[in-house]
Amino acid sequence: MMRFLEKYYPIILAFFSFLYSVFLWFSGNKLEGIFVGIWVPSILSLSIAIRQRRRDE
Repeated sequence: MMRFLEKYYPIILAFFSFLYSVFLWFSGNKLEGIFVGIWVPSILSLSIAIRQRRRDE
């Protein structure tokens, strides 16, 4: 189980961020929903950069 979480935690975090942004959007907080929606590509790109650095070392 830990190996699964270690590998897929960025995808899980990005998915929860996406769900939270959709919740904010439909609850009337559109600007906050857009702001949180920007987190999704940021989380995924940061995780890609970290994985590439780990492979280089």
